[in-house]
Amino acid sequence: MSIAAAEAIDRQSPTPYYRQLFDVLERRIASKDIESGERLPSENELCTEFGLSRATVRQALKLLESRGLAHRIPGRGVFASEPSADRGWMIQGEQGFLENALSHQNRPVTTQVLRSGPVELPESACRSLELPEGTRGFELVRVRSVDGIPAVYSINYSPPAVAPVIAGATGVLAGQASLTALLTEAGYGLGGASRTIRAVNPTPEIAKALNVTDGSPLLRIHSTSWTRAGERFDVYETWVRSEIVPLEVNVSSLDLGSGR
Repeated sequence: MSIAAAEAIDRQSPTPYYRQLFDVLERRIASKDIESGERLPSENELCTEFGLSRATVRQALKLLESRGLAHRIPGRGVFASEPSADRGWMIQGEQGFLENALSHQNRPVTTQVLRSGPVELPESACRSLELPEGTRGFELVRVRSVDGIPAVYSINYSPPAVAPVIAGATGVLAGQASLTALLTEAGYGLGGASRTIRAVNPTPEIAKALNVTDGSPLLRIHSTSWTRAGERFDVYETWVRSEIVPLEVNVSSLDLGSGR
């Protein structure tokens, strides 16, 4: 596939056009095709190159600015920015951990799968997935390390409809591929999610896996995800060492969910 084809807007994709353009520009900045401090193509140039409306292009540029990847100079245009060294996991974003900011900062991220397989889903997961108590699904337990340091402990619970997708994904089960990308390709793209963050102390099992003491403070994220059709397909509990992986939240006045 040519670079031009890879960067074309997919008119059949459920991903909004502004988001597809953002992804293209983000890749260009990350790969240094657009150097830090270099002006991005103008709105008119982007409209022509990708066949998009000015409003859609502006949404993509606004998202780049909100992510700290670009900045606007009045009267001159939008310029690429050097990503902040302390950028972490953008918790309100649709990307998974592997796809997030750390993967663009030359900080090696590795995944160790501690266990995986069919289980009776915990009562809390059944409630979140709107399933009867005692339903069997799939459990995936992983530790993510950044620069060789254990940083994130996560447990994903999947409902029966999704379980076969993960059970057959050798790359994910080996810790070598993205669960988020797998689910998206299988038709479970993120339509929305509810996420709650609490400060907690780890259980002995989690403390050992993250190489911290039992009394060490961690941030626990509980997330329930659903498709655009409202089907709930993933619940995860994640414990984060925030001194290694800060959680990032950006706020924008734009309604970024509506543009195409």
